[in-house]
Amino acid sequence: MTPPPDRVRLAHDPGSGVEAIRARFAAHAYDLHRHDDWLVGVTDSGVQDFMCRGARRRSTPGRVILIEPQEAHDGRAGVAEGFAYCMLYLPRSWLRAGLAGAPAGDPRFTASLCDDPPLAQAIRSACGALLRPGERLAREAALDSVLDRLRPHLGRPGPATFRNRDERVARLARERLHEDIAGDIGADALAKAAGAADRFQLARIFRAVHGTSPHAYLAQVRLVRARELLAAGMRPAAVAAECGFADQSHLGRRFRRAYGLTPATYRALCTGVPD
Repeated sequence: MTPPPDRVRLAHDPGSGVEAIRARFAAHAYDLHRHDDWLVGVTDSGVQDFMCRGARRRSTPGRVILIEPQEAHDGRAGVAEGFAYCMLYLPRSWLRAGLAGAPAGDPRFTASLCDDPPLAQAIRSACGALLRPGERLAREAALDSVLDRLRPHLGRPGPATFRNRDERVARLARERLHEDIAGDIGADALAKAAGAADRFQLARIFRAVHGTSPHAYLAQVRLVRARELLAAGMRPAAVAAECGFADQSHLGRRFRRAYGLTPATYRALCTGVPD
């Protein structure tokens, strides 16, 4: 059987400088090279064969690849059908800022290849968030999840839990999200508005108080408002714009996953007027 053609998709996040790549290769092989970023990736199919730290590694589906800045490595298919993977290139400055408050000294990955399903899923989700259009808060939340899952592999425990002012910070963040549900506020701006030290502290506090992340909470608020507007007769396209969804199809996907109906069907049921 002829393997599928090679393909590469690449996206760059201007805010963080993080790059995401999703690729499939059969015949292509990478020569020995280095990057100035931290590389974290997951093999999706096939076998990814690479040299790193003086030994050949074989990454099979679901395994996580961890490569430090300036660490020489290559890459090739380990089976005839090739391999597919997704990878994040994390700038040193971004990782350093995320680890602020952790023990001093340069972090190191404890291994180049590991089995960590939650981290693998976080990497896939972050790649997806960067490769498709979406709001800034969603991209930042996905990247922050990767950072949290990376901490054990870097020997950096999470910062101490903040207890003072937690409820006030969570309340102010929630109120800011309600003020402009269609806005594209970033996590740093939201943290500043709520009086949190940074977006990582805000994420921990918000989840502790409200049981979810600021991004997931905003998505729920938007869906509730969308239901109200659809029930009042507003057309789905207008509702999508009013509530901050990327477009009507974005609203449709989220609405159906949450309620089991399309926005048009829900509007028709509530108003008796077909879309």
